[in-house]
Amino acid sequence: MARIKITLPEIFPFYTEMPVRITDLNAVKHLGNVEIMGFIHEARMRFLAQYGFTEIDVFGAGLIQYDAAVVFKSQAFYGDVIKVEVSVGDFSSTGCDFFFRLAHSDSGKEIARAKTHLVFFDYRTQKKLPVPEKFKSLFIIE
Repeated sequence: MARIKITLPEIFPFYTEMPVRITDLNAVKHLGNVEIMGFIHEARMRFLAQYGFTEIDVFGAGLIQYDAAVVFKSQAFYGDVIKVEVSVGDFSSTGCDFFFRLAHSDSGKEIARAKTHLVFFDYRTQKKLPVPEKFKSLFIIE
């Protein structure tokens, strides 16, 4: 099977910082792979909140995760502070990719990079929705 490669965008319009908690460690005492997804989810929530959005209300549409990929670069340990950068791009008719770069806040050493594809979704009808043009216009500069 081919290795996953994630090409990150040049610009990350948002970042947040989070400490590694004791509950984020796995059996070998470093940040666990499951917890990486938790960091990504928290960063996405904070990113959306800066625009006044939630995962169930982005200009009236919800978001649902369609897929996710993570490439691990280095370890993180209890007490480390992680800088999580977030960007949006690669729009389709119903969704877009969210890109994440996780790095040690003090040294900048990359811990992981991730990409999730989110689809705009009507939870009431259980159907995909088109990307709200107002949302797309926040990130597409022509």
